[in-house]
Amino acid sequence: MATSTKNLSVYDKATIPNAKEFRFGIVVSEWNPKITEGLYKGAEAALLDCGALASNINRLNVPGSFELTFGCKKLIEIGEVDAVIAIGSVIQGETKHFDFVCDATAQGIKDLNVLTEVPVIFCVLTDNTMQQAIDRSGGKHGNKGIEAAIAAIKMAVIANS
Repeated sequence: MATSTKNLSVYDKATIPNAKEFRFGIVVSEWNPKITEGLYKGAEAALLDCGALASNINRLNVPGSFELTFGCKKLIEIGEVDAVIAIGSVIQGETKHFDFVCDATAQGIKDLNVLTEVPVIFCVLTDNTMQQAIDRSGGKHGNKGIEAAIAAIKMAVIANS
């Protein structure tokens, strides 16, 4: 496993553009809240650490990961965001439901990136076990929410250039 020995959430703040002028939307799935709240906290903390104003971070909750695409689309339509982060967690179960939700969510977010001028960052954990999700939402492998926030800042710069 590529991340088994690394915490990928460490960033060099000096290399990240200042986020003060940007507005961010964060759409958070309510499913697996222990995981999604950890990811949200990581994303919010990184945005604030890199200069984003708390008043420029807009959170929208949706029931599950499948609904993330719609939530992101609504924030984009409102027109007050420079980048959106989609936060979710899908954990493998005994049926193919996992495959359908993961595929639809990834494709929906990809479609938004192709069809709109607002970058949407994919921060959806697709793990085999709850422990893997815990490890990636503030555990031993860091916090993918932090990584998503850094990507959102960088993409907001590109989108506004």
